[in-house]
Amino acid sequence: MVTLPLWLEIIVAALLLASGVLTLAAAWGLVRLKHFFQRMHPPALAYVGASWCVTLASILYFSAQQQGPQLRVWLIIILLSITVPVTTVLLSRAALFRGRQSGRGDLPPALQPRTPAERP
Repeated sequence: MVTLPLWLEIIVAALLLASGVLTLAAAWGLVRLKHFFQRMHPPALAYVGASWCVTLASILYFSAQQQGPQLRVWLIIILLSITVPVTTVLLSRAALFRGRQSGRGDLPPALQPRTPAERP
């Protein structure tokens, strides 16, 4: 087992602590925010930020331990960064649809296609 330099261990620990703080902030936002649409965006951003911190810490740690670049961890964060926004959009569209079907008046109306006379 390779002994890592102190400065690298400090950076890895700081990234992991930042990840924990971001995750805690996201969880607090889920509890604190009142409506579904308010809860959508901030926690998703905080969770992705926390995942980036863990990914960077993993890349640094395993690259230093194995004395070469270990970039396989990038696959995880790339897939996560693609799927989180897509999931957020799908959940918000489903919530809008359900809200409109139940007759909630506080939601924006559905977009209507333009008639040929309204087109520029």
